[in-house]
Amino acid sequence: MPNRCFLLSLAAIGLLAGAPAALAQKAGPGAEYPSRPIRVVVPFTPGGQPDIFMRLLVPGLVEAFKHQVIIDNRPGAGGSIGSKIVADAVPDGYTLLSVSTGHTINPFLYKLPYDTLKDFAGITRTYSAPFLLVATPSLGVKSVKELIDLARAQPGRLNFGSAGLGSGTHFAGEMLKYSAGIDVVHVPYRGIAETLTDLMAGRAQFFMAPIGSAAQLVRDGKLRGLGVSSATRSPALPDIPTIAESGLPGFEWDAWGSLLAPKRTPRAIIELWNREMRRAGSAPEVTKRLHAIGMTAAPSGSPELEGLIKQQMAVVEKLVKVAGLKSE
Repeated sequence: MPNRCFLLSLAAIGLLAGAPAALAQKAGPGAEYPSRPIRVVVPFTPGGQPDIFMRLLVPGLVEAFKHQVIIDNRPGAGGSIGSKIVADAVPDGYTLLSVSTGHTINPFLYKLPYDTLKDFAGITRTYSAPFLLVATPSLGVKSVKELIDLARAQPGRLNFGSAGLGSGTHFAGEMLKYSAGIDVVHVPYRGIAETLTDLMAGRAQFFMAPIGSAAQLVRDGKLRGLGVSSATRSPALPDIPTIAESGLPGFEWDAWGSLLAPKRTPRAIIELWNREMRRAGSAPEVTKRLHAIGMTAAPSGSPELEGLIKQQMAVVEKLVKVAGLKSE
């Protein structure tokens, strides 16, 4: 079966020309938006790509809104705990959600306390980035092919870590497992940092990591980079081949993120956030820092994002059934 997903890489747009002139928008009768701090819930531990991306944009957003933008990490259950907080929040623009592709996977692995399609309004796609297949140095493998050969020689003995059941890293690992036809054990952790810590210690053996979280560890020799999941090599680690060119022809599965609001959030607030996310994400310093860790700002319109989420969920549903994935 085809292993392709969506290559979602858009060039960063424009240059930040300065603080916009009239930002205030009506959030309700007699109210100006924003008039107080704004909370962006990241339903994962710090260090994942939805967290990294938003923290890089915070200074530009604060400058634009003239109020604090607070990143609130609420990990657990593959991101569904933090997502529930936002689904239940008052739709006034003061509680938003920064998620990864795991948002489109959770409906097929969890009984969720919210409706993924009906309880959120899309603001914008945020970033695009490949996964980076990394292995603990003690495993002794130096390429994707060597990892696959070892797993086939020892069925059921190797394990791969993830940031939690239903996370984007879990599904990327399952995609690798299914595509390579190998029998390996999934070990879910509570987040990216915990997974990387156990990987460096040799307790986990390989991991389809967000490239922004693992690139420096590969450069420092603490982890071994085997391949990137994109169609082309990443400028952040140009010496590391793609998975497709080093053992699994046709393999491609990139990560992307999105910013969501509770359903029924006023359209004026959605549009304001869309504009300011584009502006903050295209600032030269932000673009430079994103590229250094293999990420790209990938803004979209609100309708485009909502259509993308539906499309991704349809693909995920088919793959979950074919690969026989179940909740753990």
